[in-house]
Amino acid sequence: MEALTSELSTTLEILGNGCSSGYDRAKEVKEFEETKAGVKGLVDLGITKVPRFLIHPPENLSRPPPSSSAINADFQVPVIDFAGHESSRRMEILKEIREAAETWGFFQMVNHGVPENAMNDLIEGVRRFHEQPKEMKMEWYSRDSQRRVRYYCNGDLLVSKTANWRDSIVFDFQDGPLQPEAFPLACRHGIVEYMKHMVKLRDLLSELLSEALGLAKDHLANMECMKSETLVCHYYPVCPEPELTQGTTKHSDPSSLTILLQDSIGGLQVLHQNHWVDVPSLPGVLVANIGDFMQLITNDKFRSVEHRVLARCNGPRISGACFLYPSSTHKHKPYGPIKEFLSEENPPKYRETNISDYLTFYRAKGLDGNSALPHFKI
Repeated sequence: MEALTSELSTTLEILGNGCSSGYDRAKEVKEFEETKAGVKGLVDLGITKVPRFLIHPPENLSRPPPSSSAINADFQVPVIDFAGHESSRRMEILKEIREAAETWGFFQMVNHGVPENAMNDLIEGVRRFHEQPKEMKMEWYSRDSQRRVRYYCNGDLLVSKTANWRDSIVFDFQDGPLQPEAFPLACRHGIVEYMKHMVKLRDLLSELLSEALGLAKDHLANMECMKSETLVCHYYPVCPEPELTQGTTKHSDPSSLTILLQDSIGGLQVLHQNHWVDVPSLPGVLVANIGDFMQLITNDKFRSVEHRVLARCNGPRISGACFLYPSSTHKHKPYGPIKEFLSEENPPKYRETNISDYLTFYRAKGLDGNSALPHFKI
């Protein structure tokens, strides 16, 4: 333990000197990465200043002005009640989904079928994992994308210009189910139970989105564009200087669809009509957002919109994002705009691509605040 404390203390000294004229970001990031302690490790050391490699340029840090409460009153992310989706209310629900997907790219879901205790168990399991001693987390620390369960700080840490104030653990189901023994003990039960419900909700959303697009309810399922899941669970520690950094940089998701669970801390914002609008944390609510791949195959009919997470002086904030992608057997299958949406008046806006190439480009550029979609436009 003395050696570990010494290692982290040395790192703290190095990071504290980040504002010197001889600043070497690559060296600073390398030494931070070698601790395998993440941002949580810095907080445990009692830092009072945000290290330089985590400080964002002012133009990326626009915060809502004091008058923004009026904007949030006018702009509220749609809340859709799924009760009755199998009977009398289905047409109403489809209309609400279509409007939300076309205008907001986001909607909140209630009565979605995922028990609240399964949601709470996931949040608490993720908390236990990230708050256990560093020595117990280190064995899971990796940037090897072939490892289906891995813990890391910032997936784009080594390529981005600025890092975000968060640590993550990812569970990759794209090559099929994982045995419970593959999960850390601290969050094993929560992950297993939550993912059972995610698969059911994925299938329901695939039907509803298909019908909302005016297609047969099995159209997206037959395309297998939402067939596999990757669950990424983020831990955003309390930040000593939240005005200098971000929890998550402005970005859109590369998935077909993302289903998000967030705790009660808040901080998620969606960009709507050039305003940052809070996505409130409400008990029992899940958030769905359209991903880039869905925008591509719907030829811009459904929108993948930019969103971000603010760093906070309270917390920690914990979330679980379930990204839905084409199946692993289809990772090299070409996907382009669905032919039912094309005509002489509405030609394809995107060239065909596959999810493997899309993710390769997305990850190579990092969370730089710019969408990956323009790269694939015709």
